[in-house]
Amino acid sequence: MIEVDEEMTPLKKEDRLASSKKENFEKRLRKLDEKVYFLREKAAKVEKAIGTTKEDSHDAFVNLDEKEEIDCHSIFVGNVDYVCSPEEVQQHFQSCGTINRVKILANSLGQPKGYAYVEFVEVDAAQNALLLNETELHGRPLRVLPKRINIPGMKQSWVPFGYGEE
Repeated sequence: MIEVDEEMTPLKKEDRLASSKKENFEKRLRKLDEKVYFLREKAAKVEKAIGTTKEDSHDAFVNLDEKEEIDCHSIFVGNVDYVCSPEEVQQHFQSCGTINRVKILANSLGQPKGYAYVEFVEVDAAQNALLLNETELHGRPLRVLPKRINIPGMKQSWVPFGYGEE
């Protein structure tokens, strides 16, 4: 069977290939559109189930000034033992001041990553906590540093040793 275009002239082999590629692309595009629609529907159901809307989730993000204010009350704690609980970390830093919250980060499987963030009520308490650098918890020396401020849109690049600047 010979394929023809709108003017009823026979299509060349290259035109037929381009036509089939275009049809395949359009099919894939329709499938992606269907997936996007499905995911948006699913997200809307989840938002409805937990009682939030897009406007609520947008308001949940704090501006950069508020984030800096929160971050100056917080510290990073590295080399945390994997069996250590947030309560044990809290107890270790309790002498520094009032603790607002302790967060031990975990991977996608729920296993601890070996570091934590401690947020204090007062800035002075966070400064006092920095003095506990190299103290031991569960037989491991903790690395205590000020929490760095993440600026949206700024991504630190990692360069393997020997391939970057000196």
